[in-house]
Amino acid sequence: MSKILVFGLFLILNFGALALGSLLMGSSPIENEWYVQLNKAPWTPPGWVFGAAWTTIMLLFTIYLTLQKKEKITDKRFVFLFALQFLTNVLWNPIFFYFHWTLLGMIIMLLLIISLVLMLYYFKLRSWKSLFLLPYLIWLSVAFSLNAYSWWMN
Repeated sequence: MSKILVFGLFLILNFGALALGSLLMGSSPIENEWYVQLNKAPWTPPGWVFGAAWTTIMLLFTIYLTLQKKEKITDKRFVFLFALQFLTNVLWNPIFFYFHWTLLGMIIMLLLIISLVLMLYYFKLRSWKSLFLLPYLIWLSVAFSLNAYSWWMN
């Protein structure tokens, strides 16, 4: 399979996860009465930052996945970790925004972080390729802190 085809496939899967998560969360955060009234962390970024961050993160994650060798992307551990990342990425939105289960949201986000850390561990931790996952992990750390603040303060 060519790199262009692999890139296209992962691009569709990654942005598909974002789209599916958005669909499952119900209304957008700016229209979600629960979220608007939520006691949010003082470091919560403006709404537009979330869209820009996720777009950048998914592009970089797609590049990371594309750079993996064919043997790695067909490895059972890789497939499992990618599937776990996909599932937790999709599930967090409805859990947090629709059901308002902030503690479960933290647990799901922790599983997402663990799946990415394990992906780094098993597949190129010390390579320059791992730099493509760094923004994802940094953003998830910020998102986890925002989720934790919402759980603790509400």
